Amino acid sequence: MSEPGEALADSAALRAALATLETIILGKPQQIRLCLACLLARGHLLIEDVPGVGKTTLAHALAHILGLAWQRVQFTSDLLPADIIGVSIFDRSHQRFEFRRGPIFTQLLLADEVNRASPRTQSALLEAMEERQVSADGTTYRLPDVFFVVATQNPHEQLGTFALPESQLDRFLMRVTLGYPDAAHERELLRGGERRDLLPEIPPALSPAAVLRVQRAVRAVHVGDTLLDYAQALIGATRERADLKLGLSPRAGQGLLRAAQSWAYLDGRSAVLPEDLQAVLPPVVSHRLERRDVGSGDGLSLAAEIVRAVPVPL
Repeated sequence: MSEPGEALADSAALRAALATLETIILGKPQQIRLCLACLLARGHLLIEDVPGVGKTTLAHALAHILGLAWQRVQFTSDLLPADIIGVSIFDRSHQRFEFRRGPIFTQLLLADEVNRASPRTQSALLEAMEERQVSADGTTYRLPDVFFVVATQNPHEQLGTFALPESQLDRFLMRVTLGYPDAAHERELLRGGERRDLLPEIPPALSPAAVLRVQRAVRAVHVGDTLLDYAQALIGATRERADLKLGLSPRAGQGLLRAAQSWAYLDGRSAVLPEDLQAVLPPVVSHRLERRDVGSGDGLSLAAEIVRAVPVPL
């Protein structure tokens, strides 16, 4: 458990991190906060958008500001699982195979354009994202205590993409979309050049040890019985709708509560409020819910419908 002095320092550092990230990714404070909440909830993040809106820059900035080691893997159609996990190479001097670790052995892994790789390669992330370990040649290797996957995804209608299966999508706690900047922030981007070039001049606001402390503190944010009732009502509403292929799973429900705890912590509160659940519900459930009639709305509109339909506890 964190000492009071450490907790105050970590809270101040998080505020500084948020402020700094907003100078790198312009005009997207809500998305930045959601990304940080996802990390603090020990989840993984899927960023879906068209190329060129800052997805890679956001991942780079998160790693730098939080003091995390990071690796970027460009997913392509010819990428193999061993290119991510690692490979065993025969050492002739010792007459044995030695495992050479791949880029997944880092604290923040950017899986860039993850849906351009084949399903076989996509599946190489499943064990790491769920168990925080990888298996190779009958041996299990632990990943760092802080391990965060940020995957970017291009729209499905673009050529050369492979849709992520439901089992892979469910490993991501949140899906966010950056979108185009507004006119004022785009003008600042055009005038100021590459935002990533600013990062070397900015000192990290946190360290891996501080991130771990905050992740533990997030899990201690209080969730009362009334909030559990509300969360169950939201989850149950997805299972009762005939227009959905599937409702939310218990794992999705657990993720929803962790995300709400993280959102409350970032707001400086020690207990979750209904507004926290409402704030994180769209990014947590939008990639998990699918209508039977594909043309009748996306996951974000579904989340909004569910929030409106379920009464807020008094």
